[in-house]
Amino acid sequence: MNVRRAYAECRRLARHYENFPVASRLVPKDRRDALAAIYAFARSADDFADEPRFGARLEKLDEWREKLGTSFRGQAEDPVFVALADAVGKFGLKQKPFDFLLDAFEMDSRGTAFPDFKALMAYCERSANPVGRLVLALFGDRDAEHARLSDCICTALQLTNFWQDVAVDFKRGRIYIPLEDFTRFGYSREGLVTGRADERWRNLMAFEVRRTRELFERGRPLTDLADARLRRQLRTTWRGGMAILNKIEALDYDTLNRRPRLSKLEAVWLYLQSGRRLSPLAPAKAAASAMD
Repeated sequence: MNVRRAYAECRRLARHYENFPVASRLVPKDRRDALAAIYAFARSADDFADEPRFGARLEKLDEWREKLGTSFRGQAEDPVFVALADAVGKFGLKQKPFDFLLDAFEMDSRGTAFPDFKALMAYCERSANPVGRLVLALFGDRDAEHARLSDCICTALQLTNFWQDVAVDFKRGRIYIPLEDFTRFGYSREGLVTGRADERWRNLMAFEVRRTRELFERGRPLTDLADARLRRQLRTTWRGGMAILNKIEALDYDTLNRRPRLSKLEAVWLYLQSGRRLSPLAPAKAAASAMD
């Protein structure tokens, strides 16, 4: 397939990805197509893991993994992988981050539950962090410290999405809240069935939001250290994640019955703020956000 048409298909697929429209406007034009290819790869694989209409989910993901190999062997035919092969060649992308993403989607397709926060963080190393590292690679950034900071932001974004979508994920057979935290706050997992947002639930979710904020704060320096062409996207992404956490708090942590999301006006505001540097949390708030 013609590379130009392949990228057009990736842009079409990526437009359905929740964060892509804003991200694409903030990325230089010469990187947008490659970013669209990465998003299209991830979006399609995520659909295979999520949607019952795809039937044999693991088989579809195996097929996606085989097609990934064609991108790195220069034998791709599927539009997503034709575009990806071009991006790999232009920007020197490695296969490992893509393999990690597929590992996470395979876990999702089986249903997920995590005994503790360490296990959840290990999952995020595959489900979230590879995307950030691929984006850094698009700008030629392979600095180890920058990668570590990116991991903090990406994991925080992933956790934010989990707390935002507790009810949706539960219906899909997934529980991303560590099981040890249910025990710690005396909340029964059966409460998820009835949507019981009692005091125990609010304390549990407040705890998860606090340590997610801490991860965002750990990664914040990257918004000043990354390539100048990437900083606006990073700042918007960082602010967007923190804004969702604010909305969770405003709902008194009841994400069992309501899904917090940004309005179009709020998304525009974030876009307009993208040129401004982020400020560190005030000392008192930073202390309150510290990991337990």
